[in-house]
Amino acid sequence: MTRLAFSPPYVSLSGLDPALRDSGFALVSASDVQRWLHTDADELRALHTSWDDLPSDAYLMDGGRYRRRRHSCFVVDGGAVQQVPHRAHWQPLEYNALHGGMQRWFEPMDPAVVATPLWHRLLGTVGQTVSALRGERPWFVEAHPFRIDTTDGIGRPTPEGAHRDGVDLVAVFMLGRHRIKGGESRVFDAHGPGGQRFTLTEPWSLLLLDDERVIHESTPIQPVAPGELGWRDTLVLTYRRDGFQGG
Repeated sequence: MTRLAFSPPYVSLSGLDPALRDSGFALVSASDVQRWLHTDADELRALHTSWDDLPSDAYLMDGGRYRRRRHSCFVVDGGAVQQVPHRAHWQPLEYNALHGGMQRWFEPMDPAVVATPLWHRLLGTVGQTVSALRGERPWFVEAHPFRIDTTDGIGRPTPEGAHRDGVDLVAVFMLGRHRIKGGESRVFDAHGPGGQRFTLTEPWSLLLLDDERVIHESTPIQPVAPGELGWRDTLVLTYRRDGFQGG
């Protein structure tokens, strides 16, 4: 087994909000995510099963075939979570030089997942964290279930490179890794030389990012053995004030 050189510097749940305020990011272990969401590993595994049915991303401008995804949008207002009519995912070129400036229509999330109490609790709990950081208000949330695989021999979790997303908070849940190496997460101070690197491996561990303060990326993945198909599953949530990008 490949030894991981950079372990995640997890914080306790009580240290989550201070870490976001002081460092611009926070890492939460899988066991603490379960406590945070008032759930267990079995319930989280059940939510993850729909990742086996993600359609291919038809918009990859590098010609790759390595990304599968869905996309749905929600408004989180205090304890209320409401899905909004299906819409395109749009980012300005300022934040995504590779895929910005285009309307990307992805298939919506599995309705069975969206209907679960756990999904509503998950969106609401992350909403409480961004409200603690920015102040209470409605949050416009885009949810991205991703699978990056090694169909092309290499898979790129962030083909646009180190970037910001143009939102208030980014939440990256690591759901699982299968027969891969690589996929290191890197977080950099957007206004200085500081940075951290680590590899998330625990299913349902979590990286939270203050998007105004940090830039982030994940390094490419490769199969453990040549010719094997491996993959890396994540759930990415973005929380933005005052509406979705693109109007």
